[in-house]
Amino acid sequence: MNILEKTLEKLVLIDAHALIHRAYHALPELKSPNGQIVNAVYGFCSVLIKIVREIRPKYLAAAFDLPAPTFRHREFKEYKAQRPKMPDDLIPQISLVRNVLQAFCIPAFQKEGFEADDIIGTIVEKVKKERPNLTIIIATGDLDTLQLVGPKVKIYTLKKGVKKTLFYTLETVKERFGLSPEQMADFKGLSGDSSDNIPGVPGIGPKTASYLIQKFDSIENIYQAIENGREEEIGKPNLIKKLKEFHQQAIFSKYLATIRKDVPIDFNLEQCFWEKYDFQEVEKLFQWLGFPSLLKRLQENGLVDQPNRQQKKLF
Repeated sequence: MNILEKTLEKLVLIDAHALIHRAYHALPELKSPNGQIVNAVYGFCSVLIKIVREIRPKYLAAAFDLPAPTFRHREFKEYKAQRPKMPDDLIPQISLVRNVLQAFCIPAFQKEGFEADDIIGTIVEKVKKERPNLTIIIATGDLDTLQLVGPKVKIYTLKKGVKKTLFYTLETVKERFGLSPEQMADFKGLSGDSSDNIPGVPGIGPKTASYLIQKFDSIENIYQAIENGREEEIGKPNLIKKLKEFHQQAIFSKYLATIRKDVPIDFNLEQCFWEKYDFQEVEKLFQWLGFPSLLKRLQENGLVDQPNRQQKKLF
């Protein structure tokens, strides 16, 4: 069955910061009528409209990162340390995206000490248990959440800029990496992740990492083979030496890469029920931001014939 089958009940979880950052770097500078830079907001709104138009979700929610350090930063001070400071003109756009979500009646979740990926992982785990027949689609700008993919969990990500998108399913994850989604944290434990500054095992790249995980299923099984004297199954002596030397670093890297599924958040699926939003509030906000083309897109796709809901003042 096609992932976009309209008869399926779907929950879309939006990885807000990932989409915001992707939009900011994909689009040229754009200013609102009052002179504020809003390229990331525009890109985010464009993707949101595309999601609503193409996927037609019954439920919608967003997850945000917070400025405070997460448990990963506390346990590994170099975590994401190489990333440049958030651009000054991007910081105020985060609040504007929150206003957009409020206007569209989409609840946002966050928790100090955790990343948006952990929030999403926790929601996915909860919904899978409570509503096993519900299709869950994670909308994101990166591939960190691939480990959450399952029979009823798909990734909807940006392929190029903010216009071209693609889905990751169990089959496409296997096709690209040769691994199951559950093995992606093991993969990063060996190969590392330069974008998050996760070290992995120096000298082991993606190809070797994929080979080892395919053969042994997990990092733990690799080291069990070494402990049991089955080193000849691993390969060259130099590879075995690297694995032994960086044993603890490999295990710790897997830990850093593993998405948490136990974040203490107050999540109720019915709070995310999405069929109605206040178009007048969206219209006012989009006019203030200078997004007439996005208003037209809503109208052209039949996304404006919605009963009004009472909203808080946005600006």
